[in-house]
Amino acid sequence: MLDKPASVARVAALYRYPIKGFTPEPCDALTVLEEGRIAGDRVLGIRFADTVGLKDEWCKKQAFLSLMNTSGLARLAIKFDPQNMHLTMNLGGKPMIETCLDQTGRQRIVEIITQYVLDLPENPLQKHPERLPLNLVGDGLTSRYQDSSSGRVTLHGRESLRAVAGILGAHDLDERRFRSNIAVEGLIPWEEQAWIGKSVCIGEVRFRGYAAKERCLATHANPKTGERDLPVLKALLNSYDTKKPVFAISLMPENSGIIRVGDSVLCSEVHT
Repeated sequence: MLDKPASVARVAALYRYPIKGFTPEPCDALTVLEEGRIAGDRVLGIRFADTVGLKDEWCKKQAFLSLMNTSGLARLAIKFDPQNMHLTMNLGGKPMIETCLDQTGRQRIVEIITQYVLDLPENPLQKHPERLPLNLVGDGLTSRYQDSSSGRVTLHGRESLRAVAGILGAHDLDERRFRSNIAVEGLIPWEEQAWIGKSVCIGEVRFRGYAAKERCLATHANPKTGERDLPVLKALLNSYDTKKPVFAISLMPENSGIIRVGDSVLCSEVHT
């Protein structure tokens, strides 16, 4: 049984992911939308040419270039300004892409990313010419490329992160491996897993705990080097009483609003 935490949990960090499957953009605040999404989160994606369906339609993550199939993407730092439709992508602290999302800019993004990926020792294009040309999809405004078509916001406790780090013997385990929107401090390890079906209030927003998040090979990619360096999935199976490698939970918003770093995080039973 989980013990009661010693102090009030608070938001320690917030992240959004402008390009589905790529690296996070740290934020001081996130705007949560009623439809289950975060403004500016997964508003773009880079699709393989052989994926079925409409060009700008939601589809499963296997249809996209992502950390799951291209670990070297972890070396790219992304910043996106949706107001000015301007994307910046840095590699090793140096600008690799700085462009607006007009037709010329979108084409340039695809060209640079394609060449970068083809130069990686591990890439999903070299032996699959049917996946080329890559397509940049999304309007930069509509959040639609989450893992689920219904959206959802993800949250993990840093105490759970430290528990996994201990099993791996990697005390500097980076939470960016797990691609959550919200990182919380002040819980006990795995406490957030007990929030499924409960009410979770963060800042201005009330959520309902929805499900545990099953993880994929994206967690094996070191966010600094882009190399697959740790058997995270195996560690997750040994960390928590589950038959699947889970880490973090998904939340469904019940209202719109803003959440900020430092906001308190309160969980309670749902009263009907």
